[in-house]
Amino acid sequence: MIDTAPLRALTEALLAAAARAGAKEADAIAVRAAATTIEVRNGALEHAERADGVEIGLRVLIDGRQACVSASETGSRIIEEMAERAVAMAREAPVDDSLGLAPREALATGEGVEALELEERSGRDPAPARLQELALQAEAAALAVPGVTMAEAANASFIRRASWIMGSNGFSGGYRRTAHAISAVAIAGEGAGMERDWAAEQRVWDSDMPSAEEIGRRAGERAAERMGARKPPTGAVPILYDQRVAASLIGHLLSAINGSAIVRGASWLRDAMGEAVLPPGLTLTDDPHRPRFAASRPFDAEGLPTAPRHLVEDGVLRSWLLDLSTARKLGLQSTASAARGTSSPPSPASSNVTLTPGADSPEALIERMGRGFVVTSMLGASVNPTTGDYSRGAAGFWVENGRIAFPVNECTIAGNLREMLMRLTPASDVPEWRSQSVPSLLVEGMTVAGA
Repeated sequence: MIDTAPLRALTEALLAAAARAGAKEADAIAVRAAATTIEVRNGALEHAERADGVEIGLRVLIDGRQACVSASETGSRIIEEMAERAVAMAREAPVDDSLGLAPREALATGEGVEALELEERSGRDPAPARLQELALQAEAAALAVPGVTMAEAANASFIRRASWIMGSNGFSGGYRRTAHAISAVAIAGEGAGMERDWAAEQRVWDSDMPSAEEIGRRAGERAAERMGARKPPTGAVPILYDQRVAASLIGHLLSAINGSAIVRGASWLRDAMGEAVLPPGLTLTDDPHRPRFAASRPFDAEGLPTAPRHLVEDGVLRSWLLDLSTARKLGLQSTASAARGTSSPPSPASSNVTLTPGADSPEALIERMGRGFVVTSMLGASVNPTTGDYSRGAAGFWVENGRIAFPVNECTIAGNLREMLMRLTPASDVPEWRSQSVPSLLVEGMTVAGA
């Protein structure tokens, strides 16, 4: 367990230094993380890494101007230099009247952290030998799948992280997190016919993790299923975004309702508040209070209390993602969506997002497609943030007569996001333990460019 008391002391020292340097308002963040990562290859240890360090960040605000500085050293001299540099930078920055800390009466109390179970406290941290054992199990399971010729890599890791945020407005709060992760990359076939695929899982608590063997087997099966892939025909067909990639489609919607994009006018949904952006019956919820979820948080990076909210309700857009600055520019209230690192100011971000599932399984939607394309992986992206025009490289499986016909690679899928989202049908397969819990999504009438 990481002691947060030293982190709190660092934020106090940063704020005191900022005040001495002439800052009228300031907030500070201190983060400590300890991570162990083990990679194996060909049944033996390939790489082992252990990282343990502290980073600090300071933001100062002077008459509508702000500046951020950060450091990985924490000595008193470094802190004084950071404060002096931040104040000097802020005095040269442009004025932005939307900048400012939250009023004291709006601040979170710091309660509710324990209920989120963001840190695993039972037992000891997994030893490197245990992580190596898990990675070897994942690799062996991938290699046991018929058709798999090699495991490109298998990894197991554990991270323990703690952070503390403090502001001159009186806010002070922090919490700890843990993360267990296992991944495997498998290659099937030989020579020019080789195909590559992967599987990975991450959980806050080890008891919620699937077995290493299951993760490795999944990677191997995915690679083997891709053997013999070829280009699909070109045309307009329905596309099923597999559960593995469906969240990327909703991710484009989240980017379009981010307050930073809205205030710049650089969003294809900038005028859509109160309008339908998804089919009726679909709700998109942002819930930062889901226990044991990686993106949960009791308060945001500006000290405001978080709460679940519907971003889209029954298909209608109901809320932007806002921090204090973007909310003030729009004449609204913050949605407590601020996130930040040590070297940057707060900006809006989603937490745990869930889309309403449908009634049919992915298999039933494939049968309904008749002829179409199941996308399981994507490469690159060309998205016009203003118009929503969309184009991505894709791979997966071609469907004929409602059945998988052959694996597909080297093709491009295209459409317009506003139109695509209004034509989607969700499947029933909501993934577990994902910060973006989005089921497979069937989208009608997209264009596939292949052979």
